[in-house]
Amino acid sequence: MQKPIQYVGGELNSTVKPWESCDVRWALMYPDAYEVGLPNQGVMILYEVLNEREGVLAERTYSVWPDLEKLMRENGVPQFTVDSHRPVKAFDVFGLSFSTELGYTNMLAALDLAGIPLEARDRDLDDPIVLAGGHAAFNPEPIADFIDAAVIGDGEQAVLEITDIIRAWKAEGRPGGREEVLFRMARTGGVYIPRFYDVEYLPDGRIGRVVPNRSGVPWRVSKHTVMDLDEWPYPKQPLVPLAETVHERMSVEIFRGCTRGCRFCQAGMITRPVRERSITGIGEMVDKGLKATGFEEVGLLSLSSADHTEIGDIAKGLADRYEDDKIGLSLPSTRVDAFNVDLANELTRNGRRSGLTFAPEGGSERMRKVINKMVSEEDLIRTVATAYGNGWRQVKLYFMCGLPTETDDDVLQIADMAMNVIAKGREVSKSNDIRCTVSIGGFVPKPHTPFQWAPQLSAEETDARLEKLRDKIRGDKKYGRSIGFRYHDGKPGIVEGLLSRGDRRVGAVIRAVYEDGGRFDGWREHFSYDRWMECADKTLPEYGVDVDWYTTRERTYEEVLPWDHLDSGLDKDWLWEDWQDALDETEVEDCRWTPCFDCGVCPQMDTSIQIGPTGKKLLPLTVVK
Repeated sequence: MQKPIQYVGGELNSTVKPWESCDVRWALMYPDAYEVGLPNQGVMILYEVLNEREGVLAERTYSVWPDLEKLMRENGVPQFTVDSHRPVKAFDVFGLSFSTELGYTNMLAALDLAGIPLEARDRDLDDPIVLAGGHAAFNPEPIADFIDAAVIGDGEQAVLEITDIIRAWKAEGRPGGREEVLFRMARTGGVYIPRFYDVEYLPDGRIGRVVPNRSGVPWRVSKHTVMDLDEWPYPKQPLVPLAETVHERMSVEIFRGCTRGCRFCQAGMITRPVRERSITGIGEMVDKGLKATGFEEVGLLSLSSADHTEIGDIAKGLADRYEDDKIGLSLPSTRVDAFNVDLANELTRNGRRSGLTFAPEGGSERMRKVINKMVSEEDLIRTVATAYGNGWRQVKLYFMCGLPTETDDDVLQIADMAMNVIAKGREVSKSNDIRCTVSIGGFVPKPHTPFQWAPQLSAEETDARLEKLRDKIRGDKKYGRSIGFRYHDGKPGIVEGLLSRGDRRVGAVIRAVYEDGGRFDGWREHFSYDRWMECADKTLPEYGVDVDWYTTRERTYEEVLPWDHLDSGLDKDWLWEDWQDALDETEVEDCRWTPCFDCGVCPQMDTSIQIGPTGKKLLPLTVVK
């Protein structure tokens, strides 16, 4: 069995509460391996929020590797939590956080191992409520048959509201059974219960409408939005893993949401409005987190961390405070137009100077207008010149292939940009010893974005386009050897596209793939495109649709989309207008600094953009003797 330590539990800052002293019990899962799941901020935050509550406990479980799954099945060992090794079936709620749709088969594996019926309709009173959350839950329809409930948006307050509902229902003697507690959740308007909605289809396969099938259930379910992040300073006691994980650092979310308006970016759209954590709140979280963990690096997380109104003061203040301790700082990636060398120097002052990552996303100026990524090639060249001139030797550029209206020429311009970067780098550094890595992912249209109507590029066309780009880079004698090229083929993107814009009929495909042995679809060595296509070919024809119908087909404004009854706050007409602006190559400004563009979020969700500056400085903490 590989890495048995990942199933042991007992990590620093983990919590095991007495079972009998709690009346509501949650099992939380990030449906991937321990090394990916443990650092996940969302699960870590909910774990702490729930365990702080009197009479409530939360434990964690992760996907088990196929070697352990085989042993567990042979020996009758059910899916268990790592905290107290209790069976998941013993808990009141089994909450899963999906940041990607490729975790769906892992959910079915966990349900089956736990002894919980795969389909919600087969569960009885003593089975846990299976609850989905995370970004992929903004379209939970492909897994509607397998989950009892879904929460869209921020989870901190939502899990506490659900806990109160379950506690009251249990205290009353569980009246009305499973149906009643789910109805009480649905009635709040903030929890989606798929069984209370019927989907009607048109003869051509499109959805006719989605309607509640009992009174008291809202027509639309709203997302949750936590305002004032300083009131939610989690995690206070971050978990320290026993086994190696993908991120070995302490992370602080410095703001939530994004208004840059990149049209491909689901995370930016569904997390609006922007809510900044104050500079003093960040300082306190970093101080407590480092004392609680002993980590030597702090990640300042958000969708675009350099956009925090006080990022310069935050970086300098933290670098000053932890200079003697050699605590490094990191940003996930830096926007080209938000980079400055002072910020970069502060971030690397106490740590190692590794490469810089920028994400132009589109290869040509035209494509960047289509996707609303307002960065010119001149901006990029000027930025990398500054970096190379100040001692950096490695720059990574991230792009997407298959964006709407893209041509071969748009993609081939990625090679030109990389070559210009190397040329400029050699010029300013007076050295040939510099590198530029080009990393390319396939574009997948996502729900609740302006591109939710867009056709997806087929796997074959994606691969052909990337092959031309690779040949152009490798064929260049002058710069080619200084350019690294990393890319994913188009096949995983098609499966992700099927799952991200699918409806309830896609559930049959997911189940068939699981039953055929599909697991860990986000891992290249476990993913099988052929398995997914074969299972789709077996299950979808009875509904009169196929994979292309879900992926490479363009939608019209009139079409009812599978997630239209889930309210992300974004006005559908605004999204459609932005899609038309994309086709016209029209850019839209960031509404943080310009007048409102009426996306709908602030009035609909009764929220508002919350940004600084506070005018405060991150003062060094002094020890009180």
